[in-house]
Amino acid sequence: MNEPNVGPNRPLFVLFGSSIVQLSYIFDGWGAALTGLYARKADIFVRGYSGWTSRNALQVLNKVFPQNDKIQPSLVILYFGGNDSTDPDIPDSPNVPIDEYVENMRRIILHIKGLSKNTRVIMLTAPAVNEKQIIEYYGSNLGRTNERGRIYSEAGIKLAQELGLKYIDFWSALQEPSDWMDTVFWDGLHLTKEGSAIVFHKITKVIKEAEWEPTLDWEKMPDEFDGHQPHGLYHEKMMEGINRMMGIPDSRQVKSE
Repeated sequence: MNEPNVGPNRPLFVLFGSSIVQLSYIFDGWGAALTGLYARKADIFVRGYSGWTSRNALQVLNKVFPQNDKIQPSLVILYFGGNDSTDPDIPDSPNVPIDEYVENMRRIILHIKGLSKNTRVIMLTAPAVNEKQIIEYYGSNLGRTNERGRIYSEAGIKLAQELGLKYIDFWSALQEPSDWMDTVFWDGLHLTKEGSAIVFHKITKVIKEAEWEPTLDWEKMPDEFDGHQPHGLYHEKMMEGINRMMGIPDSRQVKSE
């Protein structure tokens, strides 16, 4: 990450992955929600590449995360696995065999963790999919099955546990709502607002419970130029509306100081 030209410098969060990351700002996505939550606290950079696998990510790793940059990320949210887990027998499959996938992810994680002593990583495992919806939208299942996603997700969890890494079981998380097949995807693969809300809340929960030093919990991080905020009924009502729309509990709301 090159040194930014706009200061002062805030902690830097990087979202690195395939289309789940690239599309994280549409439909009130989880990337947009994180950016709103961390306003005046951290800068969030999106490095999402639709269709990519862990193999593609490994090829550009040093360009996305140069080891000699003066400013290194405080947090990287890492997601690859949906494309890797595609059935290898379909034409032009992007499949990455599971052993290679695990090794690729290991190398990616170790590289990122080695950027600085304060660089943290949260990994999203391979996701669930709605096979019926994929067929309805694309005309075939594109080699995507929920069972293949489960296998790659479990492999990712095992790797994260081995490396002592914070992770989100993306496959299980998306299936938590009883109506998940009707609500979390718009094409069987990519997230609706409801699907993104699951990711957002899982990520913020992991960050809150991590107790990293320095903390990355937005509630405990200082606002940039704290003490220079406007006052008055208009601003108070605006902040109340933002907190309400984001579904932030009263105890954790952004306040107008």
